[in-house]
Amino acid sequence: MKKIVLDTNAFSAFMAGDHEVLEVLSEAEQVFMSTVVLGELYAGFKGGSRETENSKNLGSFLKKATVRTLDVSRETAEVFGVVKYQLKVQGTPIPLNDVWIAAHTIETGSQLVTFDRHFSRVAGLRLWRGLPKS
Repeated sequence: MKKIVLDTNAFSAFMAGDHEVLEVLSEAEQVFMSTVVLGELYAGFKGGSRETENSKNLGSFLKKATVRTLDVSRETAEVFGVVKYQLKVQGTPIPLNDVWIAAHTIETGSQLVTFDRHFSRVAGLRLWRGLPKS
């Protein structure tokens, strides 16, 4: 089963018609949306001129049979703690929200669809397109 987690920038690229993201979505059997990503998206919608339209499009996407929203659980928090600690020890921190997104991806055994290279610093994180290290 091909499972993916969509990062904020990947969802935005999909909504803008990015063919690569569209292809990976069409091949996925399970698409996970982290509540952390949803928060970032809603915050972005607030700052834009198409808030209602963007919120409606996101709502329609979340209703698809293959899409599931991931809430932060105790297990997610445990993975978060490990990832955040490893990044601290390595001296290679990443934005805090991205640590949560990485934790959701690892917890679900998924592949993260993102354009952010800094995720390559997270040990054990499966990345779409094998993004080079930052």
